[in-house]
Amino acid sequence: MIGDRIKESRKTQKLSMGDLAEKTGFAKSYISSIERAVQSNPTIQFVEKIALGLNVSVDYLIHGNEKVQSRGIDEEWVELVLESMDYGLSKQQFREYLELKKANIL
Repeated sequence: MIGDRIKESRKTQKLSMGDLAEKTGFAKSYISSIERAVQSNPTIQFVEKIALGLNVSVDYLIHGNEKVQSRGIDEEWVELVLESMDYGLSKQQFREYLELKKANIL
């Protein structure tokens, strides 16, 4: 279950629910309801943000495979990605920006 894997990862990292809520922008009560399986069908956006906040893969939270992401991501990158998602920046828009940057157009 996703909630069990969130709870296990959070506790392994010695994060309180409040810490995780602060890192991800979700209410502590909502995270608690997922961990306790009161809510059993979280959105993919929730799963993605929680995975980033816990530095685990989405695949791990959903299926239990490969717990740690292939590359360590420092906290500033996580915050930048979360902020970009909050402002509605899509992956495609970010890719387009990188392509322009690579082409030295920006």
